[in-house]
Amino acid sequence: MTMHRELVIKKITDILGATDSSLEAQFVSMCDDAKRIFITGAGRSRLVGNFLGMRLMHSGYTVYIQGEISTPSIREGDLLIVISGSGETTQLVSFANKAKSEGAKVVLICSKSSSTIGDLADKTIQIGTDESFTPTKGMPMGTMFELSTLIFLEAIVSHLIHEKGIPEEEMRYRHANME
Repeated sequence: MTMHRELVIKKITDILGATDSSLEAQFVSMCDDAKRIFITGAGRSRLVGNFLGMRLMHSGYTVYIQGEISTPSIREGDLLIVISGSGETTQLVSFANKAKSEGAKVVLICSKSSSTIGDLADKTIQIGTDESFTPTKGMPMGTMFELSTLIFLEAIVSHLIHEKGIPEEEMRYRHANME
């Protein structure tokens, strides 16, 4: 078990080491400029989006997770964050097209330097490089993309909280209290 834990940690470290660090500030700027933030993904990437949405909400942003019953329509001035390893998921391509047609900005977080959603996006944040995600025994399908993206986004939120001086008490106040 220790061997696999070390393998996963090393792989994530390598992937994040290959990720362009200037993209973090660009991502934060896009969030700051948005009236509202919408987040979407499919499968485990959607779960990573849920993590991000919760932390952005705790940090004071107005955030919606696409597909929830109370999610309003996207409009000009909003930001759609799409998390998709391939950048090709049909439903997510449709969401990106709709967001663009309504005047919203789109940022794609993916593992590919080129994709259909990337062609639509205002900004593509590539986690790692095209070579970072070769099949690795013991790590099924998108595991490394999802885990690396989660850590990348958690680090951004950590930076955001620190830079903006958001106190823990303020975040706790925004946290769900009917759990």
